[in-house]
Amino acid sequence: MEFVIFFRAIIDFVTPFNMLLSAFAMVLGIIVGVLPGLSATIGLALLTGITYTASRDTAMILMIGLYVGVMFGGSFTSILINIPGTGSAAATCLDGYPLAKQGKAIDAIITCRVASFIGSLFGLLVYVLLAPIMTKFALNFTSAEYFWLGVFGILICGTLAAPDLPIKGWIAGLVGIMFSYVGMEDIGAYQRFTFGVPQLVGGVPLVSLMIGFFGIPQLIKMVKNVKDFEQMEVRKKTISIFNTIRQNILGIIRWGVIGVGIGVLPGIGENISAWAAYGDARKTSKHPERFGKGAIEGVMAPETANNAAVGGCLIPTLTLGVPGSPPTAVLMGALMLHEVHPGPMLKYDAPNFLYEMGAWLFWATVFLFIIGTLLTKPVCMVLRVPPKILAPLIAVLCIIGTFSVSNDIFSLKLVILFGIIGYIFDKQGYSSGPFILGFILGPFTDTNLRRVLHLNNGDLFSLINRPISMILFISTLFMIVSTFVPIKTLAKKIFGNKTG
Repeated sequence: MEFVIFFRAIIDFVTPFNMLLSAFAMVLGIIVGVLPGLSATIGLALLTGITYTASRDTAMILMIGLYVGVMFGGSFTSILINIPGTGSAAATCLDGYPLAKQGKAIDAIITCRVASFIGSLFGLLVYVLLAPIMTKFALNFTSAEYFWLGVFGILICGTLAAPDLPIKGWIAGLVGIMFSYVGMEDIGAYQRFTFGVPQLVGGVPLVSLMIGFFGIPQLIKMVKNVKDFEQMEVRKKTISIFNTIRQNILGIIRWGVIGVGIGVLPGIGENISAWAAYGDARKTSKHPERFGKGAIEGVMAPETANNAAVGGCLIPTLTLGVPGSPPTAVLMGALMLHEVHPGPMLKYDAPNFLYEMGAWLFWATVFLFIIGTLLTKPVCMVLRVPPKILAPLIAVLCIIGTFSVSNDIFSLKLVILFGIIGYIFDKQGYSSGPFILGFILGPFTDTNLRRVLHLNNGDLFSLINRPISMILFISTLFMIVSTFVPIKTLAKKIFGNKTG
């Protein structure tokens, strides 16, 4: 039944306007992905403001197309100039750039395009299969489960965003939570941390925060770091992509599973998926010594995983109301602006929305392959635009995105404020992912915590007296403890010296 509704949504999507819109979104996404320093999060944040007055369907077609396009577009700069256009394409640099230096840039780009296409289809398939099931499962969640799910998502995002020093990721998430508490709280409608500023009664505007925190620091870096691009020889295609797929079919399936599996976890996203798949490819390869020197599997693995993660990230975002990654946190904010509220009740509020989202993702994947093929050479010319021209254009987009939502100077002041905060975070090595996830999930965790305590007369045990909440609590506690105490040391303390 689900597949019938899904295929009907795919067919209903086919109108000239929707096709053109999806194609345009894909071109825009690839361009955003190509520009070093920009990302899916920044692109979606800018697009959220621009599409605020558009219809829900138009806004989502544009945003899903851009999201998928960015995941592919980031690989261009990774391969050609060794600068990842997006964080998720960073792993592609390791073997993509060595291939380009060998004159095999076209081979690497074709591999990226096909791997991205396969990964997106894999993620879409899992999304269509799991999203309805997850929606039914989410109906068993109470306020206690939602509280622990929010806490777990923020902590695990912080841990994986800053693996060398997880506490920095946690601090970033905590700062995001603090900003989310500004304004009128949900239960008693009391004002918090507004400092007498009437514009803050409704809270910190999501678009102003996104554009300021992500856009302004990148503008500063773009102006400061003008780089000369190395010219390289580009030979004709030398590999058979079909033979490459056939030889790596088991790996492709495994990398797709890694991408979707990590994408489903709240708050982690595409970046970690790409690195995890790259590590798996190197570990399972018969020739690990080739990695870092131009292994084609080193390009295929991360590109398959980061595109598969898109479908995975949409599952918790739409069914649980917990973003699967920073880009889906922005997407979730955009949905709320269009009166769509992700979570267990979405199936009842908008019965076909899950399948419509799947249809938009399907056509975005189709256009990824078509337009990716057409733009392989022309899109590289964007890299030749001087920063002194490109930076003002992005600044204008930031201003347009801000004013399209609020149309007041105060929001522009907030953009500048969060731009300064974002720049400090970037300079000090604090990740933006946990910050934005903390901002999105702050009211979510706060409201559910106070609701469960209020209904149970302040009994803290009520937070862990159900099986699902207990599992989430133990997972959260284990993650915190294992961060400070290595797992092997912890195991020895629990089981004694018998642990090997």
